[in-house]
Amino acid sequence: MPNTGAFTGETLDCIRGDRKVFEGLTFALTAGDILVLSGPNGSGKSSLLRVMAGLLRPAAGRILRDGTDLRDDPDAHRDNLHYVGHQDAIKPALSVAENVQFWAALRDNDNSESVPESVSAALAAFDLTALADLPGRLLSSGQRRRANLSRLAAAPAGMWLLDEPSVGLDAASTRTLEGLIAAHSRAGGMTVLSTHTPLQLGSTKTLALDQFAPVADPTGESLSA
Repeated sequence: MPNTGAFTGETLDCIRGDRKVFEGLTFALTAGDILVLSGPNGSGKSSLLRVMAGLLRPAAGRILRDGTDLRDDPDAHRDNLHYVGHQDAIKPALSVAENVQFWAALRDNDNSESVPESVSAALAAFDLTALADLPGRLLSSGQRRRANLSRLAAAPAGMWLLDEPSVGLDAASTRTLEGLIAAHSRAGGMTVLSTHTPLQLGSTKTLALDQFAPVADPTGESLSA
């Protein structure tokens, strides 16, 4: 499923509440690109990832995927991406394996026979095999994070949008994550991530969000508030 075409944002503005977070933001990605978002807290990294995922509409500008505006076909975009935010999407009543199987089945409806195999491989990748039958409610924060990230290995998607994915991971799991992102890139997939922890990802692009901070007038008030 990787080998996606192009993903571009044109003069994007984002408003959260009464505050404009960024304006005039532009980016361009092609197959295999890894884009690292940088900038201080509050510069809009998480907001941009939500805009890229189609979970938040830009106040101005547009995002195109393979030449199609996301607003024209949002379902096609969501069907071919993984968005991993700050909250770990782990259902407390389901076991670790059942949680991962849910995501794998959701992404691989046309090949359901491959789901158990992909789930087993994903659990092994993040050292979760011994915890496969443990209910989600009993996981530690680090275990929840690993279980949430294992969907990347369990189910195909051409685009990964990852918000601080290494938070809560130990060194071994961080290396696993780095390897998955690198392999995804080699297969033609795209990854956009924010991180305050340096990750070994090879060749990457960087987008500094503080370069797109709203312009203030001489009184110090934002002209776009």
